[in-house]
Amino acid sequence: QVQLVESGGGLVQTGGSLRLSCEDSGRIFSSYVMGWFRQAPGKEREFVASIRRSGGITDYADSVKGRFTISRDNAKNTVYLQMNSLKPEDTAIYYCAADILRITGRGPPPDYWGQGTQVTVSS
Repeated sequence: QVQLVESGGGLVQTGGSLRLSCEDSGRIFSSYVMGWFRQAPGKEREFVASIRRSGGITDYADSVKGRFTISRDNAKNTVYLQMNSLKPEDTAIYYCAADILRITGRGPPPDYWGQGTQVTVSS
């Protein structure tokens, strides 16, 4: 069973930073590919980043490359999203996701989702 709980969202000014966390209460966290998605008001949900089971391979949407960093700590059952140089267009609800196989920007949606955490970037 995978249960994902995000935290770390909030209000930040343009150029600021936030770190999102997502903890999995299950016992086989290291078996899952983890990712982050976001959904802005009036827009479709979009892929942000993903990280393989061991943490050695990551993937990012072009819009966040060089600004966001995804990482994971399998000992703590937690995946992180460090967001730097934030822009107003990064404002969205951010969702943590898990899948046993893969998470990409073009593939089927992941099997498991968190409830989301709001990130608001003021101009």
